[in-house]
Amino acid sequence: MPRAMFEYTKVVLQKVSFNTELFCKELEKAMKRLLPYEVDELVIWVKQYTANRPELYVCMGVIDNK
Repeated sequence: MPRAMFEYTKVVLQKVSFNTELFCKELEKAMKRLLPYEVDELVIWVKQYTANRPELYVCMGVIDNK
């Protein structure tokens, strides 16, 4: 079941990536709800996902504070 939550989190983040504020909020929620090893995987995924989306770089502070 936890794996399904990780995949769902990625889908949600992709869908809200049009809005920086929503992306940051969903990322914060994910960091609280996922298991520690899933958070590590999510950090890697977010860095790759935001590589070509400079408008989402402001959300990297959420990752740095983990």
